[in-house]
Amino acid sequence: MKKAVFTGAGTAIITPFKNNEIDFEAYKRILDKQIEEKVGAIVVCGTTGESATLNDTEHKKMIDFTLEYVNGRLPVVAGTGSNDTSYAIQLSKHACAAGVDALLCVTPYYNKTTQKGLVRHYNAIADAVDKPIILYNVPSRTGVNILPETCLELSKHPNINAIKDAANSTTQILRTIALCGDELIVYSGDDDQITSHLALGAKGVISVLSNILPGETQRICTSFFEGDLKESLRLQIKYLDLVGALFSEVNPIPIKKAMSLAGYCTDEVRLPLTDMDEANELKLTAIMKKLGII
Repeated sequence: MKKAVFTGAGTAIITPFKNNEIDFEAYKRILDKQIEEKVGAIVVCGTTGESATLNDTEHKKMIDFTLEYVNGRLPVVAGTGSNDTSYAIQLSKHACAAGVDALLCVTPYYNKTTQKGLVRHYNAIADAVDKPIILYNVPSRTGVNILPETCLELSKHPNINAIKDAANSTTQILRTIALCGDELIVYSGDDDQITSHLALGAKGVISVLSNILPGETQRICTSFFEGDLKESLRLQIKYLDLVGALFSEVNPIPIKKAMSLAGYCTDEVRLPLTDMDEANELKLTAIMKKLGII
């Protein structure tokens, strides 16, 4: 039986930039809010953290800084996935040596692989480290889907602990849980389906929404765990329009705009990402005002 690294909302934290450099002062403000509102975990250098445009030095510095600043107050999960298995192992070893609680490893992208390749890729990483690994399944970005049967095979490794499933398939989550049982923890990767995925057996969500609403996103989960399905569903519905606005353009463009509007940081993203479209920005702003966020 695998033990969950965290329960509730793990925030897929943004990487704030200023003049194309990481803005660590802004990052402290963002982390302070996460710690204050007691989210389940901080997930650094994931998709929302623009890991694809962080160079190696920046990637490692973000991991190290997060661990030093959080200082054990929350679990820290580091994104260390790559489409190059050897580089994923290198990053994963660095993160483990630095003291992370777990690793988040996305499926190989662009060069992709077969299901057999996924098994070999993840087992190679898991063999090289001593921390739990959370598989990251996001076919819309990578072009690769981890099938439930492959999850079953991977769950046999003691270091492969969980999966963040952003395949947007209820059937796939059900099949994965049915096959793997307690040997693979499931986290939702979809902010618009947190409550429904918890009802299927997920232990939480790795969330974009919780950047701007950490406490409320955590409450969606804790309400469910405490048996208050009605409250969990109320909150899920309350923030449904906000979630829609946060995914109206490629993540993390909208969440960075939202964080900028709330005064945490600039809305700067790195190319090839660009500024948010004006019409979408106006809609996001209106929703945030209606909810009293700004």
